[in-house]
Amino acid sequence: MTTPATRTTTTARPTAATATAEPAPEPAAVHPAAPRAGRQGSDFARLYARIDEAGLMRRRPGYYALRLTLVGLAFAAGWTAFFALGESWWQLAVAGFLGLVFGQLALAAHDLAHRQVFSRRGPSEAGGRIVGNLGIGMSYGWWMNKHTRHHANPNHEELDPDVRPDILVWSQDQARAAKGLPRFVGRHQAALFFPLLTLEGLNLHVSSVRALREPHMKRRGLEGLLLFTHLGAYLAALFLVLPPGMAFAFLFLHQAVFGVYLGSIFAPNHKGMPTLTGDDRPDFLRRQVLTSRNVRGGRLTDFMLGGLNHQIEHHLFPSMPSPHLRRARVIVRDYCAELGIGYHETGLVTSWREALRHLREVGAPIRG
Repeated sequence: MTTPATRTTTTARPTAATATAEPAPEPAAVHPAAPRAGRQGSDFARLYARIDEAGLMRRRPGYYALRLTLVGLAFAAGWTAFFALGESWWQLAVAGFLGLVFGQLALAAHDLAHRQVFSRRGPSEAGGRIVGNLGIGMSYGWWMNKHTRHHANPNHEELDPDVRPDILVWSQDQARAAKGLPRFVGRHQAALFFPLLTLEGLNLHVSSVRALREPHMKRRGLEGLLLFTHLGAYLAALFLVLPPGMAFAFLFLHQAVFGVYLGSIFAPNHKGMPTLTGDDRPDFLRRQVLTSRNVRGGRLTDFMLGGLNHQIEHHLFPSMPSPHLRRARVIVRDYCAELGIGYHETGLVTSWREALRHLREVGAPIRG
């Protein structure tokens, strides 16, 4: 696969033979990537020392109290407007607004899962289930299992669930092996990517319900209760307040905005970056940096993307509070330059363009 050319420093794609082997960290979606005793001399340990000395791993309770309060107020305002308007096509504006609010709630659930808000597991899980299951109808346990595996092995075709073939294919090898719907969609998946994102919100709900049957799911009774409470209340509100046609229009637009918003946040993070297969396993620092892409921008970009535009720093320090990621970026970028490690950063539109170009390139074997 062609590595994007707009790196601050270029390096060859790492393999197990060319990079220092290092044991996998504890699940990155749960714990901070603090160096352990056997890794004190590693490149990552030295970077962690700089980050820790700068105080960037400290919690930000005031920031998260304000952020969660504002998102909660926006959620309440959206549903207050919904019930106040009643039968009106202005409800489509409310649907669009709530689609964005649901995206912000998903970002809040993400930070809770990474223990950026609370240091202890109990409050983090409770908050994650309230915001995820009850607030937006997405299973916290399902997402947590999936996201932890992604963090441990980003862009690894056998180990990262985010790049396993489903409807879309992410590598030319996957394209050659594709059959049925993935093969049909893969021919034009770059053009279909954003239209397909309109269904991503619904896909999250369906996947969450299906996951309740999975053996790995913890607290499935609680997960199911909160999930079905959300779904029942959501559908009851729509079809009791609105006539059927208007209710379906609200549902589609709301879920479409939610899905496109989430996809626009997460697609730039890794799509189009180098992928790993088989025994390819660079050390932790290089595994996280070389498979991730940062998105440049100001405070508005940080707000809209939930800080995940600083994806490299987030993958290196998953429990770092999101408002610290911008400051960490300078330290990480300079450190990577010292070591000659490629650090890839683009604008938002360019990041989408690179992801779409990658989708088009990997679909080439299907098109012949």
